[in-house]
Amino acid sequence: MSNKPRTALAVAGLSLGTSLNPLNSSMIAVALVVLRADFGLDVATVTWVITAFYLTSAAGQPLMGRLADRFGPRRLFNFGMVLVAVTCALAPFAPNFALLCVARAVMALGTATAYPSAVVIVGALARTANVKSTRPLGRIQMANTSAAAVGPVVGGLLVSLVGWQALFMINVPLSLAALLIVRKYAPVDEDRERGSAAELLRDSDIPGILGFIGSLTLVMMALLNVLPDARWWLLAGGTVLAALFVWRELKFSPPFLDLRLLGRNRPLLLVYLGFAVFNGIYYFAFFGLPQLLQEAAGYDPGVVGLLMLPLAAMSVIATPFAVRAIDRFRVRRVLIAGVLFLVAAAGAMWLLTASFAIPLVLLLTALMGIPWSVVSIASSQGMYVSTQPHERGVAAGIFQTCRYLGAITATVMIGIFYGSGVNQANWGLMVLTMLVLGAVAFGVTLLWRERTG
Repeated sequence: MSNKPRTALAVAGLSLGTSLNPLNSSMIAVALVVLRADFGLDVATVTWVITAFYLTSAAGQPLMGRLADRFGPRRLFNFGMVLVAVTCALAPFAPNFALLCVARAVMALGTATAYPSAVVIVGALARTANVKSTRPLGRIQMANTSAAAVGPVVGGLLVSLVGWQALFMINVPLSLAALLIVRKYAPVDEDRERGSAAELLRDSDIPGILGFIGSLTLVMMALLNVLPDARWWLLAGGTVLAALFVWRELKFSPPFLDLRLLGRNRPLLLVYLGFAVFNGIYYFAFFGLPQLLQEAAGYDPGVVGLLMLPLAAMSVIATPFAVRAIDRFRVRRVLIAGVLFLVAAAGAMWLLTASFAIPLVLLLTALMGIPWSVVSIASSQGMYVSTQPHERGVAAGIFQTCRYLGAITATVMIGIFYGSGVNQANWGLMVLTMLVLGAVAFGVTLLWRERTG
């Protein structure tokens, strides 16, 4: 088979594998009520099925990126897909909620292998097919944005027709298909590090991994007010643990999270910062708008799912244009244009303080889909050109962690704003916050320059 068809099929398999993480992070939202009823849970407890996934994904992405750089991206991708298939085949039989959360965490770890591995593989594919990396990265990003956007709709159908178990079972054929396609059509891994299990364990920086997960968990528990009487103790403990984590990573070689990589690479640091802020803005709309439409406008959850569909549709439509624009105008100009469009789309959300008319909602969700696609692919390409080939696995992992940090921050702030009620007045305050974050994202984008050396 010629290079171009092989490349297209390999990218299709990579896209399918990378889409599993955003798909599973979003479609679980529609199953919370059913899980509460089946396991007899309260609202605070059931959210741990989401938190377990987010925490594992945030910690797992950099680790998997490092392993992809060290031991080969195709090998790691295939391992992750096997882990997802096995876990999701067993999860529907979980006898209690705690084991279900464990299954979600293991599934998140498996899906976390996909994106860092895909970014490393894209470099080899682009060289083999003699194409720019923007095209395969654009297709992968299209799959990710579409999966995240349609997740609630897909999840709603699966839960209503089968039950929450279907949210796990659907991953079995999807992960196996991704495994078979990538195994057959992706380039074979180059020679990389080999060693014993003892050497791998010794070099894995387990204290660093535990410090990262522990500090993130404690801070999240404090922000989400999981234990009201211990909130400030949790925040203090998370801060201390974060400081110890930084000290450990600067001393240990090779570190779990290469902080020196960020220190010596200003363009990459700016990409991460801008991407985290951008996701904070986006997830304000993605998580905050459906609640507003259900509780303040009185729309049925099924209707709300359909009202969010234009976001996915416009993401798919805009991505090829964004890829061509990057090829023509370079990353920085497209990124600046995307952030400006994002600020305009966020400002337009103010109109919902006056009306919930369906045509208006459809227009606004469609508008938000355009910058979501443009900024995502431009940021992804900015990360790619800001790193050396041997760094791209771990860099891509940290990139995805920034996505989750933005989502977690938005979730916490939505809880604060909606604490006094889900209404148009509080939505207006959220829109103002989105505009402030948009100004920050714009400033960061202006500072970014493509790395030349």
